[in-house]
Amino acid sequence: MSAITIVADGVSIATSGTSATATLPNTNAGTKPRLIRVAATAAAHVQLFKDGTGTATTADTLVQPGDAVTLVVPAGTNNIAAIQSSAAGVVQVSPLED
Repeated sequence: MSAITIVADGVSIATSGTSATATLPNTNAGTKPRLIRVAATAAAHVQLFKDGTGTATTADTLVQPGDAVTLVVPAGTNNIAAIQSSAAGVVQVSPLED
């Protein structure tokens, strides 16, 4: 397992049966991250997108509780959306430093 560096604050998204959106957090240098770490307190689905109109569905990437995922952030991507899988919870997104 590789070590990761998280210095800047992340964002939390409360999940429900309706998709919720957050702006991706910046790195400590104030730039958009190339990688993010996504963790959840309850099973949730997440989707990255470039503008403020995207939504997550239950067909998107599944994040299980206690099993964080690292995602590459494509150029121009500014937002992340999350939706519960079966129960409400919180999705936490942290920017990884270069």
